[in-house]
Amino acid sequence: MAHYVLTTPLAEKDIRKLRVRDTVVLQGHIFGIRDATQIRMFDGKQAPPVDLRGAACIHTAPSLRKTAGGWEKICVGTTTSARMERFTPPLIEGYGVRAVIGKGGLLEGSLEAMKRFGACYLAIVGGAAAVETKQIEAVENVYWEDLHPEAIYKFRVKDFGPLIVAMDSHGNHLYFDIRNEALRRLPEIYRGMGV
Repeated sequence: MAHYVLTTPLAEKDIRKLRVRDTVVLQGHIFGIRDATQIRMFDGKQAPPVDLRGAACIHTAPSLRKTAGGWEKICVGTTTSARMERFTPPLIEGYGVRAVIGKGGLLEGSLEAMKRFGACYLAIVGGAAAVETKQIEAVENVYWEDLHPEAIYKFRVKDFGPLIVAMDSHGNHLYFDIRNEALRRLPEIYRGMGV
């Protein structure tokens, strides 16, 4: 396992060196996205109003307050990623996203896109919203504001993480490894229970 500090936008060479179980801290900017954002992009066929090449995108619907000076962060938590599986391969291939941040991982289609195009999935610990919010220095922009709280958010971050590489560009998948190990141990567990 290795630890990396990466600054966005992310280069393919930076992503290709990451391996499952490595940890990453991000500097620079991350983009908040969620279901409604991607439904507009892919089902509605509308290109996003911001360049996502090299981006790290976090699955979130943040709690923000609009003020005269912009947007004030209240709580920026992360949501479960699996329901956004169908959007992730085209997000990586079509828009050049290099990292997806979320909870629970994604599936085989996303893993294949990560291998082909040089992207990864960075897992964040559930319940870490207070820490995440503190590591976001500012909400710099909100795109497609009519979708709030599922708009596109440009967050400036400092020392965002640590995040765990849960899916890498080499075809490794931490969640699948854990599932396979659990299945391998299941007969032993059942025997211990007298089943």
